[in-house]
Amino acid sequence: MFDWLQELAAVNHKGQVAVLVTVANIRGSGPREIGAKMIVTPTEVIGSIGGGQLEYQCTEFACKQFKDMSQSTVKRRYVLGSNCGQCCGGVVDVLFEFLPTSSILWLEKLIEHQENNRPAVIVTSTTDVSAKYVVTMDECDTESPSNVVDNARSMLNAGALACMSGEFLFEPIRKSTFNIVLFGAGHVGAATVDVLSKLDCNIRWIDSRKNIFPNTLPLNVNTITRPDPANEIGMVESGAYYLVMTHSHPMDLDICDRILRRDDISFCGLIGSQSKRRRFERSLKKQGIPVARLQDLVCPIGITGILGKKPTEIAVAVGAELLMARDQQFKEKRIAPLLEVLG
Repeated sequence: MFDWLQELAAVNHKGQVAVLVTVANIRGSGPREIGAKMIVTPTEVIGSIGGGQLEYQCTEFACKQFKDMSQSTVKRRYVLGSNCGQCCGGVVDVLFEFLPTSSILWLEKLIEHQENNRPAVIVTSTTDVSAKYVVTMDECDTESPSNVVDNARSMLNAGALACMSGEFLFEPIRKSTFNIVLFGAGHVGAATVDVLSKLDCNIRWIDSRKNIFPNTLPLNVNTITRPDPANEIGMVESGAYYLVMTHSHPMDLDICDRILRRDDISFCGLIGSQSKRRRFERSLKKQGIPVARLQDLVCPIGITGILGKKPTEIAVAVGAELLMARDQQFKEKRIAPLLEVLG
């Protein structure tokens, strides 16, 4: 997972000059969303704004500016047609911020808010090189214009994504709400965590066996060793996505039973075959799980059409299915308020 705040802080702590490249606006089609970033230093490129000629040309422009840092912020427009060597057909505005080797106050503020799980909005002017503000629901820079503060807080309330408004780029910085709980640290579980950890998500990885987890893990993976993993379910936040793939069928059954007794889950996936699903359905019915609730049990897991049984192949199929489930729920949450307004 590309955490641009932490990556930029690491570059800054090394005393390296850098250019922060951000997709500020898009009209038509573009390779990445508004707010996509990459960091360019004299020796490396970290992250991506979509690859292809757009990224190549932006990297080339950023590198040229290391020779002349007189402009601290520049906005350039790229037409993604044949003249750019791409056929997306859209127009992309890209913001280049040339950052010094000294400490960056707004970056320090954002990281502090991130570490304290405090949502914030970073607001950048595309016309005034000195105008950059950090806004939370209860704090803001003293020089922040009132309309900027109001707009930023409205975005936080609405859960909005990054966007341009007038001359300002508004970028909400919040902890991901894509929470995944994975039971089982076998070969498939490990491969699945490896795939999912590259997404903007939080993973709670649980197993009953000691010393089963890798020594080194991504920052968004939290491991938990419990003799009875099913007891962890009561500690999980609302709206989580569950994956059950332990080394024990009785343990899988107990975990699925606990999950399906909650009414606030987003997904419950069980590794296995159709025959395993039928056996589990019979057992769960006997244990009092309503028949209608069993429809929420996804087994086998993984999008259809992928036939491979290797751990990484299963992991890719499972990851794709989780993304589909997440995005479908996102659409429903966005459409429901609109339908309510329209009556």
